[in-house]
Amino acid sequence: MIGGSKRKSDFYWSGKLTLLGILMPALLVGQSLAQKITVEFDQGANFSSYKTYSFLKGQLNSNNPALNNDLVKKQIEADIDQNLMAKGLTKDENSPDLHVVYTLGSERETELESYPAGWRGWGTRVVRVPYTEGTLVINLRDHHTHSLVWRGIARQDTDDPTKIEGKLGEMVKKTLAKYPPKAK
Repeated sequence: MIGGSKRKSDFYWSGKLTLLGILMPALLVGQSLAQKITVEFDQGANFSSYKTYSFLKGQLNSNNPALNNDLVKKQIEADIDQNLMAKGLTKDENSPDLHVVYTLGSERETELESYPAGWRGWGTRVVRVPYTEGTLVINLRDHHTHSLVWRGIARQDTDDPTKIEGKLGEMVKKTLAKYPPKAK
């Protein structure tokens, strides 16, 4: 700097660093609340033939009492019921086409996050981010062949396991929105 004036490039970089300082925490918070949905299915299954379902088994694998109780199990089953019925399926305990098997798990994890830092953003800063991973797996099994025909996995990452309980309905809805799979 000559005579107390800044160069144009100094303003550019200070603006980028300020913007990075504002956006990075927002991105990290957004990531901590993000849901990831993945689906797998049997390419040879005739999904249009499935009209009825029943629950075969539900399992809660959490050490946290907020996620491991009968109320959570009832909520998950009610959400699955609502979403499958909206898809045109009917609940039939006697002779279902599909068996619903679900699992909710939660465990404490630590993830490493890296982002640009240092002089003009040429370095990298790595931080440890603790979070609780809540994973809901919904399996649909063909009653007659006993084979898995569709699996939806919803993962909710958060630093507070009680927030997972509040997101279960949304996790079920987003997962079952991908059923039946689109024909290619």
